[in-house]
Amino acid sequence: MKNKFVSLVLIMFFSSHAISDKESFDLVIENGRVMDPETMYDSVANVGIRDGRIVVITQDQLSGKQAIDARGLVVAPGFIDTHFHALDRFATKLAVQDGITTGMDLEAGATMVGQWYQEKLEEGWQVNYGVTSNLAATRMLIHDPELEINRPLDASVLFEYVAKAAQDGVSGWSTKRSDVDDINAIMKIVDEDLRQGAIGVGVGAAYIQKGMTSYEQFEVQRVASRYGRLTSVHTRFHLGTEAPTEAPIGVDEVLLNAMVLDAPLLIAHDNDYGWWEHQEKLKLARDKGYNVWGEYYPFTAGSTFISADFLQPATWEEKYGYHYEETLFDPALDRFLSRTEYLEKLETDPGRAIVVFMPARKEWLKYWLHMPEMVIGSDAMMGFGADGKLLPYNADPSLYSGHPRTVSSYATTLQLARQHNVPLMFTLAQLSYWNAKHLGDTGLKAMQERGRLQVGMIADITIFDAAQVRPRATYRAGENGLTSDGIPWVIVNGQIVVRDSEVLDVRPGQPIRFDVESEGRFEPLNWANWLRTNSTMPVISEVMEYSDPRN
Repeated sequence: MKNKFVSLVLIMFFSSHAISDKESFDLVIENGRVMDPETMYDSVANVGIRDGRIVVITQDQLSGKQAIDARGLVVAPGFIDTHFHALDRFATKLAVQDGITTGMDLEAGATMVGQWYQEKLEEGWQVNYGVTSNLAATRMLIHDPELEINRPLDASVLFEYVAKAAQDGVSGWSTKRSDVDDINAIMKIVDEDLRQGAIGVGVGAAYIQKGMTSYEQFEVQRVASRYGRLTSVHTRFHLGTEAPTEAPIGVDEVLLNAMVLDAPLLIAHDNDYGWWEHQEKLKLARDKGYNVWGEYYPFTAGSTFISADFLQPATWEEKYGYHYEETLFDPALDRFLSRTEYLEKLETDPGRAIVVFMPARKEWLKYWLHMPEMVIGSDAMMGFGADGKLLPYNADPSLYSGHPRTVSSYATTLQLARQHNVPLMFTLAQLSYWNAKHLGDTGLKAMQERGRLQVGMIADITIFDAAQVRPRATYRAGENGLTSDGIPWVIVNGQIVVRDSEVLDVRPGQPIRFDVESEGRFEPLNWANWLRTNSTMPVISEVMEYSDPRN
């Protein structure tokens, strides 16, 4: 963040620019408290928007085709979500009412990324959208060959394929170990996704910890690093509290890889055991110039599919000491599951979405509100109803059956920050700027132009009542999808999407991606090449046979 002198210069620039700019604007936001976390600008002002960009910020009166009276409200950069699985239109409609203007699934991502972006472009989207290349789903293409997969796999359909992969008794994507040939096949697919503009690679290591070797983890980060792009990781020992599989060991694995590769890294939902150690290490790495950061969401419960490895009795009960009757909540049934019910549904419905309570988060949550460059990633889930099927766009929000974080992560953060006296400017940095800053530093131009309330930036804007904003969604059936209070206006690319708390059926969202490249950068693993690069051992011939220890 810049100092106060820079802020004063910018205020003078905004005002002088306004005096010479008398044309009518597409949209004017009047009399709001305009706040920009990068420059620290904080003043009651008017904002003029034209062609999707902020043209002027001034105390002078402006005229426009449309006007929003923001008196008593905060005018802030639109909220940026890096952990957004709400990739169906119903769930996105819920999320935009929480102030989200950009929702990117960086943890899971998608396969066939070029086709995924094309389909979203043709369908149209209310918020800006983007994905990484999904390592776990790519492993499914290689290790579950019995499946017929001819479409992009993202979070909206992945649960379906997780269930199909388990039907033969072996979830290969999760449990099968890759040999060098498998790794090459997987990385070639990932490289193609990156060539097609994927934001980076998403690695759900906690879900593939039995199958993914440390070398496969290293190699996928190396593939991303060749493009200068991030790896977003749900780390291998997430939730682990006992040596030698403490959660920080999983973070150490990917942080070391990022540092030796000089590659960006995002730690997905770093809101469980060991978060304090992770955040300290990330800060120390940033102090040395590395582009690494982590995220949290402001709830004491998470959500996942019931077949997640860490929910198995040997881990959940015997290792972590949790009881299903107190921690595993089924939103479709509106109650906690017994051990017997868990095992039954694990067998019959492995793709079932459930809510998982983490008791220790009650104490930790207040600290996250104060952590610099620890950002909000909602982990917003798909728009499932009680029958496990995606709800249509116009469905009543009371029919949503899932975690309330989908509709209220940002309102909840704002409410908690207010209750704990966190400076609003700091919270806005957690909600938008720091994500934009770190992603922009990877070269992602779309994020260099968002997350700021400045002249010249894209007009993604969230307008809210700082004193009254609050969540209404709960874990109770019928209340999972209740929209938040106090966020009456949301603007995406200069177009109003939420007007006076009502969602408009407009689709101004733009793709967040890198440019498609003409050639990929895939470099297959080869033991002879490895020896040539890393050893003094002479390589006599390319056809000479070596026993590759990486298998």
